[in-house]
Amino acid sequence: MRGGWRGNIHRKKRDKVIKKGQAKEPGWVDVDVDVVARQVKHKALLLLLLVLCLISMASLSLSSPPSLSSAHHNAYTRLILRTPTSLKLRTRPHAVRAITLTQDDLKRLAADKAVESVKSGMVLGLGTGSTAAFVVAKLGALISSGQLTDIVGVPTSKRTEEQARSLGIPLSVLDDNPRLDLAIDGADEVDPDLNLVKGRGGALLREKMVEAASAKFVVVVDDTKLVDGLGGSGLAMPVEVVQFCWKYNLVRLQELFKEEGCDAKLRLDDSGKPYVTDNSNYIVDLYFKTPIKDALAAGAEISALEGVVEHGLFLNMATSVIIAAKSGVLVKNK
Repeated sequence: MRGGWRGNIHRKKRDKVIKKGQAKEPGWVDVDVDVVARQVKHKALLLLLLVLCLISMASLSLSSPPSLSSAHHNAYTRLILRTPTSLKLRTRPHAVRAITLTQDDLKRLAADKAVESVKSGMVLGLGTGSTAAFVVAKLGALISSGQLTDIVGVPTSKRTEEQARSLGIPLSVLDDNPRLDLAIDGADEVDPDLNLVKGRGGALLREKMVEAASAKFVVVVDDTKLVDGLGGSGLAMPVEVVQFCWKYNLVRLQELFKEEGCDAKLRLDDSGKPYVTDNSNYIVDLYFKTPIKDALAAGAEISALEGVVEHGLFLNMATSVIIAAKSGVLVKNK
């Protein structure tokens, strides 16, 4: 006795079974159970293979979808239409940002331009201040790389000396090198005639001594330091005075420029005590409400006061000024 679906007898007419040996009635057909079983099994395998093929073709259609023009593909047209035929990548456009130069960037540009004038074997005056620090740093890099050799620097302050030594720049003093090839320094103000106000960094005495001893004096600034007349920025014009009776000289300096509306103040350090220069002196800062009308005359009158060591008017000293602006670098020569 055959069990399960193999034991059934199938006929073309529903719900009727003919037993073995029974007479056939018109319209009835005997079916061999084994033959039917093999046919069903064979068709099931074919159906399974077809399903596997369709799944494989559907996955391939993601990258290379088959053509739907042929009638041969009608059997799996629906499946392919449900898969993506192309991949679209969304890209965000990159915004072009304008390059904004900071004041330090401009100072560095001017410093790099000034250092182009330096040749191996030179004796250089090394200035003091934020812009001069970029010059010293560039010189140190060129010496370290071997692009500059036999350079000797004469520093204008203790902090410049410390920076130069840390970068391996050989140093000297005016006693041993009374004549310098070139001095490079910054400035606090520059007028159209290339006259300067310097010394807001507190090193005006040594700066003036070193730069006066140089064959060429190149000044590096950004365009914010340009003024129509010295004192016109409203910022300090320093005067170095001895500590002895400093208040006496402060009053005399203020009276000297009374008509210009000058205000004189003793410079203080961060702790609120009087600022002391590298030469153990004080600084009296003069603040002008209007530009100095005659800088040469003003400088002479300041220097004539007893107890005044030096002033921050650097007149007829610069041979060229390098000005860095956002539009480019400009060189002005005397």
